[in-house]
Amino acid sequence: MKKAIIATKVGMTQIFLEDGTVVPVTVLQAGPCKVAQVKTVMNDGYSAVQLGYEDKKEKHTTKPEQGHFNKAGVEFKRHLKEFRLENAESYELGQTITADVFEAGDLVDVSGVSKGKGFQGSIKRHGQSRGPMGHGSKSHRVSGSMGACSSPSRVFKGKGLPGHMGAEKITVQNLEVVRIDAEDNLILVKGAVPGPKKAIVTIIDAVKA
Repeated sequence: MKKAIIATKVGMTQIFLEDGTVVPVTVLQAGPCKVAQVKTVMNDGYSAVQLGYEDKKEKHTTKPEQGHFNKAGVEFKRHLKEFRLENAESYELGQTITADVFEAGDLVDVSGVSKGKGFQGSIKRHGQSRGPMGHGSKSHRVSGSMGACSSPSRVFKGKGLPGHMGAEKITVQNLEVVRIDAEDNLILVKGAVPGPKKAIVTIIDAVKA
């Protein structure tokens, strides 16, 4: 059965396994989430489940959103995410999804928006090498060749240039679930996940597992 949940990134720490091994982990506050909509092949052309996460007040909820949540019989939610699952029909409207849907040892894909770095040069943004640092050089941290005179007399598509860095959707695949705290709805996954602390991320069964 395919599983998915919405979570908040709490931060990173490390834990000790029974054999004394130190494992770096990211702590994720996973759920509780509510099923706000179930999409079927018959009605919508594909199978998916929509989850809502974090309550919000009525005054901050638009009328269309209120109708959507009232139809599902769930409280108003701040975040809505849709997951394409083959077994979406097995979910019920208003069903509560908590961290214990996953188990220690599961492999998951975690998606989130990476930290924004603002406008950066090509060295930081693309990992390019710098030019000579002597007094005669005029190309310490520039991007390099820009068209090479009459041939090809243009800049090739895809050339790494300065620009906005970060703040884009990143998916880290095949992270291992190290521990589940069902009482506090915490999931500890091995390694790092995208985004700063308090970022909203999605957790779903690994596609390439």
